[in-house]
Amino acid sequence: MNTSSPRSGRLTVLRAAWLYDGVSPALTPDPVLLLVGGVIAAVGPPGGVPEGADVVDLGAATLLPGLIDTHVHLAFDASADPVGNLAGRDAAAALAAMAAAARRAARGGVTTVRDLGDRDYLTLALRRAAASDHSLPTIVAAGPPITTPRGHCHYLGGTAAGVSGVTAAVRERAERGVDLVKIMASGGHLTPGSRPELPQFTSEELRAAVVEAHRHGLPVTAHAHGVQAVADAVAAGVDGLEHVSFMTAGGVDPAPDDLVKAIARSGIALGITLGAVPVEGAGLPPAIAAAMPALMANARRLHRAGARIVAGTDAGIAPIKPPDVLRWAVGELPGIGLTSAEALHAATRLAAEVCGLGERKGRLAPGYDADILAVDGDPLRDLAALHRIRAVYVRGERLGAFREKR
Repeated sequence: MNTSSPRSGRLTVLRAAWLYDGVSPALTPDPVLLLVGGVIAAVGPPGGVPEGADVVDLGAATLLPGLIDTHVHLAFDASADPVGNLAGRDAAAALAAMAAAARRAARGGVTTVRDLGDRDYLTLALRRAAASDHSLPTIVAAGPPITTPRGHCHYLGGTAAGVSGVTAAVRERAERGVDLVKIMASGGHLTPGSRPELPQFTSEELRAAVVEAHRHGLPVTAHAHGVQAVADAVAAGVDGLEHVSFMTAGGVDPAPDDLVKAIARSGIALGITLGAVPVEGAGLPPAIAAAMPALMANARRLHRAGARIVAGTDAGIAPIKPPDVLRWAVGELPGIGLTSAEALHAATRLAAEVCGLGERKGRLAPGYDADILAVDGDPLRDLAALHRIRAVYVRGERLGAFREKR
């Protein structure tokens, strides 16, 4: 085992029965990981233990990369009224609640989150805190989503109108230091008066957002439900699409063949909204529950066409969407045609690439961050193993014992 590392720090050796590296479709037996500080220095078979290393034997556990949720809202508290509760919190209280949500995500094996809509750029403060606080996951932050006046999530403060207004909004986010730009190409469900099936921005406004964001080196992901909003966002050159539901005023239409092919050709990352934790007295809204078969059918068609799909959970927007809901979403990916190996890849290696962290997240390999989830069982055969958490390491630090909360 090569124990060289570009970084110095405390040495930890992890032993387990199996390892999923984020790439291979099979498990590796009897792995040994050497962690130097917060980085994986070596992955190999049993061998000599470096002098002074702490040895942690996780027995029959399977090691895999920490999970990555590409669509969360840490500012929403997963209550029955997340919008109203956020409105009642000042900045300090909101930030404290967001930190608690982020810590719950990490304890549940989600070691990286991409926040796609906050208030007052609070996720940037939390992102800074995570640099030294390893109880927090790594945070990729978009800041307040860009929306139209009175449009979807306007209460988060990101309204803009016209090409010049959208351009200025993107520039403001770049100056603030966001990691990406989120734009509401269509209406949504959390805003009274907003209609998910209708576009909010013109194709020219969407294109202006993409051009300005790319000028600053920032990717753009678009919230898009209706067919026209999806088509306009694809034509504008966005890097990601969230939801991609093809909703209509009365339900869900089959995704148009030409649009499905265009999405697959483009390589745009699709954050398919999945994941629901069983909660007594709570569930999907009736209209969404009725639409689920059609939504899943569209997602299956996109997968068959070769689209890049990850599970973006929308964590925080409802009681069934707690901060660690990603484990349930991964278990739902086979329902749109992914194998268990593909589902794990989508929540680790592919999700890291979608978040712009492919060089340091999503794999158990030398040089990658030591974000590690240890579970009992074989997740390639049974994705429910993700709920049997033995240990979580966030950038080399082991979190306290996991306790499931409801």
